[in-house]
Amino acid sequence: MDKGPDAERDAILAALKPVVEGIAATFGPVCDVVLHDYRNPEKSVVAVAGTLTGRQVGGAMSEIGMRVLARGGAASDELNYVTRTRDGTLVKSSTMVLRDSGGAVFGALCVNVDVGAVTRVHDLLGALAGLGAAPAELPTTTFGNDIDSVVDALVDAHQSRQRGSWAELDRAERVELFGGLDTRGVFAVRGAVEQVAARLGISRASAYNYLSRARAAHDTSTGGST
Repeated sequence: MDKGPDAERDAILAALKPVVEGIAATFGPVCDVVLHDYRNPEKSVVAVAGTLTGRQVGGAMSEIGMRVLARGGAASDELNYVTRTRDGTLVKSSTMVLRDSGGAVFGALCVNVDVGAVTRVHDLLGALAGLGAAPAELPTTTFGNDIDSVVDALVDAHQSRQRGSWAELDRAERVELFGGLDTRGVFAVRGAVEQVAARLGISRASAYNYLSRARAAHDTSTGGST
């Protein structure tokens, strides 16, 4: 009988599948729960209950998953963070990292709750009480079922923050863009360099060059630590 790490990881995922259904049933239709196996980033979703983020079994990891994957053994749980889906739904999420007995990260259990209705009631009560503070700007997270849409959304978001097309960016800004994408785990996905290059309208060789420069700059700033 196979006692290797993959068999252990498979057993952990199998044990968690009923938990996925149980959590979603407890919270009801305002919640969805997604179980990820990061050994296959392009099809990481192995179980899902609920429809809030539109995830499906066989779907890709989100940008949050990319970030976890990029951190490797240094990854930690991300609990009770608030974001928006691309359709504007306000979501409170928790991403709990899965590790095998050797401590290696291989997946995650993610819980997403629609808090939009609660926020609207809060805002109404605030208005009635005369509290007019503007809500904080929240990041938008792409929950896509294919990895291409997630990578494209991250590239678009980084370009938007730099307020310019690729042709308008100077060398430092281009290196910064690639560094930001690398930090978010984009290049941990197979074929992502080629996809980013096509999205930006540059050659594959140029993309690899900017990625290399970004990683060298990061190593210099951190004293070569990883």
